[in-house]
Amino acid sequence: MDISSLVGTLIALAGILAGLLLEGGHIGQILQPTAAMIVFGGTLGAVMLQYPMAVVLAAAKRLVHAFFHREAEAEATIKQLVAFANKARRSGIVSLDQDLASIQDPFLKQAVMLAVDGTEPAELRSIMELQIENQFELEEKLPAVFESAGGFSPTIGIIGAVMGLIQVMQRLDHMDEVGRGIAVAFVATIYGVGAANILFLPVAGKLRHRIREEQLLKQMALEGVISILEGMNPRMIEVKLGSFLAERPEKESGPVEVKKGAA
Repeated sequence: MDISSLVGTLIALAGILAGLLLEGGHIGQILQPTAAMIVFGGTLGAVMLQYPMAVVLAAAKRLVHAFFHREAEAEATIKQLVAFANKARRSGIVSLDQDLASIQDPFLKQAVMLAVDGTEPAELRSIMELQIENQFELEEKLPAVFESAGGFSPTIGIIGAVMGLIQVMQRLDHMDEVGRGIAVAFVATIYGVGAANILFLPVAGKLRHRIREEQLLKQMALEGVISILEGMNPRMIEVKLGSFLAERPEKESGPVEVKKGAA
């Protein structure tokens, strides 16, 4: 569970509901299934019109990553690469073929496999950087889906409000219902603006952060494999890869310990 996403969502909702209650309102006033159907149904339809179905489905699957996310073990990856560097220094790069089965990260596994197969450093970099760029280009579309939803939902909320007002105007002969009808009509606007600013746009920002983090870790792994292939000293590799942790949270950016004598 991503504590930041969970707490942030709860604080936003609590602030809005607390303001409603302090003004003498009650939660039932904003619980309108019809308004929710107009806003979320209309937004989904507009997004599906803008993006291919495959991209929309991929973005929907990614939504859970904004609230549940397994932190990549960057420090463990560095330790693993330093261990590979020591082994390659003693027994040659081909000896890493025995360790391929133990590598969990598919990107790192492929890079090590190419290195073991005798790929030149420049060629290996070119191949893996192309893979990083293609993957990034594909994943960059997913936050854009939620940004589009954040742009559509307020406008569709206004459409819902206008539709509600049309119904109110048709019942002007019952003045006791007009005030209540107007209040209900504007709930759609609340849903549209609220969904954009509490869900869609924040999720887009969080996914962009996740994608950037994953790209950074892949670049780190690639630099580690190329450094091993070039015969760089394991301690130098540790320092070099440690610089990639500078952009990560403080709890993850501490020094990576390597047993003495590893170099």
